[in-house]
Amino acid sequence: MYTGLLIAGGVVAIYLIVYNTSMKLRRCKSSATLHGKTAIVTGANTGIGKTTALDLAKRGARVILACRNQQRAEAAVRDIKRESGNDEVVYMNLDLGSLQSVRSFTETFLKTEPRLDLLINNAGIFLQGKTEDGFGMIFGVNHLGHFLLTLLLLERLKESGSSRVVNVSSSAHIYGAIDFNCLSTHKELGVGDTAFQVFQLYSHSKLCNVLFTHELAKRLQGTSVTCYSLHPGVVRTGITRYSSIWWQILLIPGALLFCVDADSGAQTTLHCALQEGIEPLSGCYFSDCAVVDLLPKAKDDAVARKLWEVSERLSGLC
Repeated sequence: MYTGLLIAGGVVAIYLIVYNTSMKLRRCKSSATLHGKTAIVTGANTGIGKTTALDLAKRGARVILACRNQQRAEAAVRDIKRESGNDEVVYMNLDLGSLQSVRSFTETFLKTEPRLDLLINNAGIFLQGKTEDGFGMIFGVNHLGHFLLTLLLLERLKESGSSRVVNVSSSAHIYGAIDFNCLSTHKELGVGDTAFQVFQLYSHSKLCNVLFTHELAKRLQGTSVTCYSLHPGVVRTGITRYSSIWWQILLIPGALLFCVDADSGAQTTLHCALQEGIEPLSGCYFSDCAVVDLLPKAKDDAVARKLWEVSERLSGLC
C-alpha cells in the first residue's frame, strides 16, 4: 500500500515538474493600450481566439469577432463585453470555408469600419471534408480563406498606419509539405481520411500559414504593415470538436494532462500583435513569445512565391 502511494506521489511530482518547466509558457509583457484601434480576430468565439479578443478589448480596442457560428459568437460578445467593460465588441459573420462569405465579410467591414490595426488569423479546423467551393476543408479554412481575407483587407491595414497581421500556425508545420500537383488535381494538399492522413493535412496547412507569412513580409516591405506567424503551444481548445470520435478518444486524455489552457496559448499571439519593437522581425515565426528558427522548407522563397501565386488563382484574385 505504502509502495503504491509512493509511486503515485512520484508520478504526480514528475508531472508537476514537467508541467511547470516544459509546458508553462511565457506571458506577453506588452503594456500597450489600444484605444481608437480596431482588431479582427477570426474564430474568436472560443479557445485562443476568444481569449485574444478579450485581452484586446481590455486594452480598449474595438474588436470584431469574425466567426461562422452566430449563436456561439454572440454569446462570446456578451462574455467579452461583461469581462472587459468594453462595449466596442462586435460580431460579424465569416465562414472561412466559403470564398463568397470571405468577400461578403470584407465588403461589409470596409463599408462600416474606417480603420484596421490588427488582423489576427486565428481560426483553424481539424476536419476532413470539402468546402462549398470544392477545396479540402483543412486547406480551404486554415489557409485559403485567411489568404483571401488578408489580401482583401491589405489596403485598409496600410491606410491605418502601423498595423500587423498575425497568423496562428503550429509546430505541426515541421511535418508538412506542399504538393502542388495534388493541389491542382484534388484542390487539397493531400488525400486520405485516416487519422494519420488528417494530421498530415493539418500539418500541410500549417506550413502554408508559415510560408504565406514569409512571402507576405517580402511584399509588405516599405509599408507600415508587418506580419508574423506563430506556434501557440499545445493548447486545450475546441479545434477537434468536429473530428471523428476516434481522434477525440486519442487526443482528449493527453490534452487534459499535458496541454496548456487557452489563456496561456494566447500569449504568443498577443506578443506578436502588441509587443513594441518587433517590426524588424516581420515575417518571422514565434513560439513562447520568442523568435524560433525555421527549417529551410518553411522559408523557401520559391515555394512561398508559388504558393502565393496558386492561392491567388484558386481564390479568384487573378
